[in-house]
Amino acid sequence: MLFSSIVFIFYFLPVLLLLYYVSSFSRRLQNVILLIASLLFYAWGETKFLGIMVISIIINYIFALVISKYMENKIKSKVLLAINCTFNLGMLFVFKYMVFVLTNVNEASGAHFTIPSLALPVGISFFTFKSMSYIFDVYKKKIEVQKNPFNVGLYVAFFPEILSGPISRYSVVGEQLTSRVHTWEKFSAGCCRFITGLGKKVLITNTMGIVADRIFTMNSNGTTVPIALAWLGSISYTLQIFFDFASYSDMAIGLGLMLGFKIDENFNYPYISKSITEFWRRWHISLSSWFRDYVYFPLGGSRVANKDKLIRNLFVVWVLTGVWHGANWTFIMWGFLNFVFIAIEKVISFDDLKIKNTFKHLYALIVINLGWVLFRSKDLIVAGKFMASMFGLTHNGFWSSYIFMFLKEYFVFFVAAIILCTPIAKKVNKLVVNKAPGYKIIEALYPLTVIGLFLISISYIIKGTYNPFIYFKF
Repeated sequence: MLFSSIVFIFYFLPVLLLLYYVSSFSRRLQNVILLIASLLFYAWGETKFLGIMVISIIINYIFALVISKYMENKIKSKVLLAINCTFNLGMLFVFKYMVFVLTNVNEASGAHFTIPSLALPVGISFFTFKSMSYIFDVYKKKIEVQKNPFNVGLYVAFFPEILSGPISRYSVVGEQLTSRVHTWEKFSAGCCRFITGLGKKVLITNTMGIVADRIFTMNSNGTTVPIALAWLGSISYTLQIFFDFASYSDMAIGLGLMLGFKIDENFNYPYISKSITEFWRRWHISLSSWFRDYVYFPLGGSRVANKDKLIRNLFVVWVLTGVWHGANWTFIMWGFLNFVFIAIEKVISFDDLKIKNTFKHLYALIVINLGWVLFRSKDLIVAGKFMASMFGLTHNGFWSSYIFMFLKEYFVFFVAAIILCTPIAKKVNKLVVNKAPGYKIIEALYPLTVIGLFLISISYIIKGTYNPFIYFKF
């Protein structure tokens, strides 16, 4: 079930909110309602996946209790932690990577291993990483173990986050499970945040997706893609993937506020970055911080004796980041691309170089675009061909009449997308809060604007327009 669907907006969410607030006399009952709703939400698409998530929750709940019990025994606690990691990563390997590995082994060695037909459970990477962070934090004594299985289940399965994050830590959510506060201000802010995310998804993400898909399909089908058109395709996908994921995070944060939860921000205007290092401080913050805290720092982080170990640590993190995103060589190479540039930036102290910020920003955007080409392509050959087209290495010419067609039809959406990639709207909002000239008019128009955005978004959904969700598959 997608947030940008009629079923969710007009059936699931209103019924849930009604039951939830009618039960406001009991926090425990509210949590039970949320847990049941989260399980139903997850089971909506494929019921068979529900059992996998429930088993994961139960096993991680038990392991957390046992690890907590033997906390003072370092050997036993480490062994238990290792077994738990093996379970979680093993489950992830079986469903997400086994087919990829066996296929590559067969091709490389001539072996004939049977390739199983396994469907990928929706959101498995997200709920597995949430579970592992809970176990790690219990092991490190950063949090108290949760003895109520329903609370652990709600933390892992919480429906605003289950399909595509953010990967919230139990240290952030745990206390809110029992002591969150509901206010009309929080609820109204949540509604506005949800509608804003819905508008971004339906109007901008889907429109950018139409342009990107047309151009990338030309490349995949063997059609020559001129330089300018290739860059337009790359830029369109760069905008699509940002608004696809950021809009989901907006809606998740909004839903959390409507239910009394404060979910951490997952994006901070990543496309204004002046380096790839900065980009990853701003993009998918919950995933970046997960790898930082549970992989990079335990390896020694940047505080190592020599640069060789620093490079090793970065390599491990970024190969794993690429693998996390998918079982395909394109994702591995995408992770490797990020590793190369971040390693270079670390070694040469890129932030300290006397280079104008404009050029640093341009450099970052070019590398980010190339990375997304890898991310979008079905294989390395297709990605290589598209990149070659971007730099005129396929005798492909420069211009195409398609550019006029796309810009004429979607010019307003491109402008809106580019503006919303920057903090302009945030600064305008601060001006209103600080009582800028004309703020009363803006305050009066704001609710009407939000209502208008909602109605327009719903009209697009009802028309059945193009409505993919990129991160749904992870």
